[in-house]
Amino acid sequence: MAARQLDVKCPVPIVRVKKEIDSMQAGDVLEVLATDPGSVTDFQGWAKTSKLAVLKEQRTEKDSTGKDVYVHVLERKG
Repeated sequence: MAARQLDVKCPVPIVRVKKEIDSMQAGDVLEVLATDPGSVTDFQGWAKTSKLAVLKEQRTEKDSTGKDVYVHVLERKG
């Protein structure tokens, strides 16, 4: 199982994540880093309708400046 990390500090994180998931193999894991608190519900909703990805985990961490970073762990479906 390969693991990747994608930093999506931009206005269209779901689009970038979908492109990344499309290029992955079944069982691969993608850790997405986002700065927008709205990304939590965005990824929950997207994962419910995605045919290619499962949302495995969500957590909040602090970056080096103390700002919140929202981590979304997705797995590519088989």
